[in-house]
Amino acid sequence: MVLNEKKWYNRLGVALGGFLIFIGIIVIGVFLASTTGLIDVNIIETENLQGLVLGLLLMIGAVDLVAAVILWRK
Repeated sequence: MVLNEKKWYNRLGVALGGFLIFIGIIVIGVFLASTTGLIDVNIIETENLQGLVLGLLLMIGAVDLVAAVILWRK
């Protein structure tokens, strides 16, 4: 039973790691597109969306922490 539980944690850690890599690629792409002038990201600077963006970044950080703990226990 414990071995099966470890496999489940390992799969969850790998899935979360893959998700975070995907999100990181998107964030890097948006950053590069905004610095080269391809897109305008000034919409993020409005007060209504700042809380949403910061909340999303906080949730991504929390998922990253969970993935790190799962992989550390491996």
